[in-house]
Amino acid sequence: MQISAVRDALADAARAVVLPDGIAKLTCTGYVPDSINAPHFFVAEYEQDFDKVMARGLDELTFTCRVLVARTDDRPAQRTLDGMLSGSGPASLKQAIEVARGAPGEYALGGLAHDLHVMRVQGYRWYEHAGSTYVGAELAIKVIGEGSS
Repeated sequence: MQISAVRDALADAARAVVLPDGIAKLTCTGYVPDSINAPHFFVAEYEQDFDKVMARGLDELTFTCRVLVARTDDRPAQRTLDGMLSGSGPASLKQAIEVARGAPGEYALGGLAHDLHVMRVQGYRWYEHAGSTYVGAELAIKVIGEGSS
């Protein structure tokens, strides 16, 4: 798998989120940005397990992605974040990203990986990013695909 392409494809999938009227459109990057326009989703750290199948047949990556929402008002910001962390609905990051799994028998992320799964939400808290404070959370996303020979 080409890690940078997978990171970009995860950000592209997250862009499908539809936030309620009056909330700015979700911006997304496949990398950790210097600064953000909130609400913002980005692919941050990842862990990679090589050789899940012999002879470089399969690698497994777990991406830690973050979503940050401006804290103009505590309660509305957390409601917006909660919508994005829900398991379903138009604002659900899980639902939007898992559409990129493709149809049965198709490769995920437009052919970049075998499959993906949004596993969990973690770290719901205040985050400091580029000198500003945001309410946010992390999503753990598992991606499996061919190892490079």
